[in-house]
Amino acid sequence: MTHREHKSVVIVGGGQAGLSVSYYLCQQGLDHVILERHAKFHSWRNNRWDTFCLVTPNWQCRLPDFPYKGRDPHGFMVKDEITDYLDAFAETFNPPIVEYCEVTKITPRPGGGYLVDSSQGNFTADQVVIATGGYDNPIVPPYAQNLDPSIQQMHSVDYRRPEQLPEGGTLIVGTGQSGVQLMEDMHLKGRKVHLAVGPAPRSPRVYRGRDATDWLYEMGHYHMTIAEHPNPEHAISKTNHYMTGRDGGHEIDLRKFARDGVSLYGSVSGMHGSKVEFLPDLGTNLDDADDSYVGIRNAIDAYIDKHDITAPSEPPFEKVWQPAQEITKVDCDREGITSILWAIGFRPDYHWIDVDVFDAKGRPLYDRGVCQADGFYFIGLGWLNTWGSGRFLGIDEDAQYLTNHILAKTNSTLKAAS
Repeated sequence: MTHREHKSVVIVGGGQAGLSVSYYLCQQGLDHVILERHAKFHSWRNNRWDTFCLVTPNWQCRLPDFPYKGRDPHGFMVKDEITDYLDAFAETFNPPIVEYCEVTKITPRPGGGYLVDSSQGNFTADQVVIATGGYDNPIVPPYAQNLDPSIQQMHSVDYRRPEQLPEGGTLIVGTGQSGVQLMEDMHLKGRKVHLAVGPAPRSPRVYRGRDATDWLYEMGHYHMTIAEHPNPEHAISKTNHYMTGRDGGHEIDLRKFARDGVSLYGSVSGMHGSKVEFLPDLGTNLDDADDSYVGIRNAIDAYIDKHDITAPSEPPFEKVWQPAQEITKVDCDREGITSILWAIGFRPDYHWIDVDVFDAKGRPLYDRGVCQADGFYFIGLGWLNTWGSGRFLGIDEDAQYLTNHILAKTNSTLKAAS
């Protein structure tokens, strides 16, 4: 029989979410272990480009009993500052973490609890917390394999700097937060950038004297729970609004970049040889992003008026560029495009979890991270409870909530046993 070490709680994932739960379990003296397949905070340290920085202001960094205390609460930490902040949080307690330990299987244990198999030993656990996030498998569409192999392809997870890509033009696919920031990174280096514009919304950065996220926080937007949201399915599936924290933070208006030489197209629909095909949705996607941008401005205006707040005025929004036509096919050879940079996101990988906690599409089912399977939890996912659940802003609250559930179940089990 395989020897198994018993732990009251096994946490899978040693990022900020997993360590936040561990922090509260340590405070309560509940035995547990964190199993991390890399080193803690690996993703922040190794899977970001050189100029990466936070998109949300530093004041939103609120790990358990460890809020940001630096000199620039309204600034945006760059990559090394983020990892320094995370390392400093971990040093405030002694997390029982096993690094370079990959969990290979989790199954229900006969009689209750779970069996956890890993590359560094096997465990039994009364309860399990999944804190692996949703960034396991980089998304690259199947038709990418039809592209001429002389055109280099790279996913954003592997991008560090423009010099990695060959001389010539680069087509960046995706206009979420990563896509537009990589576009700007290459554009500022004087590289020729082509951008396939998807349906992502955009946000103001500073509006009427304050960062838009400051206004939205004060307005209660970030306190809205998924249960209170008027359209929860849309909230969960919607791409985040794009803007940037680079160089002190600013908004991203793709029309201005088009005016300055970035070539814009609609969503990519196919590839074959040196040809890339696009949907005729560039105008629609730009308009929809601007509608989101103006909608946020209008909501802030209404809040200012309602509460009679003194704030500087802003000029009305103007569209500074319009596409002359919808380009639906590009020959990379003719346009000098020598590389494709994919920035269309990731998919989680839960193949190693053999527990009945997923829907028909493989998405975890839970209420604020608490699954119907007894003693099984998720944390660190977007809209676990609020918009901030997958970010530094909401992890503390979610970790406290799950810890209370874990402790209640532990106490209930002990009482039943006595």
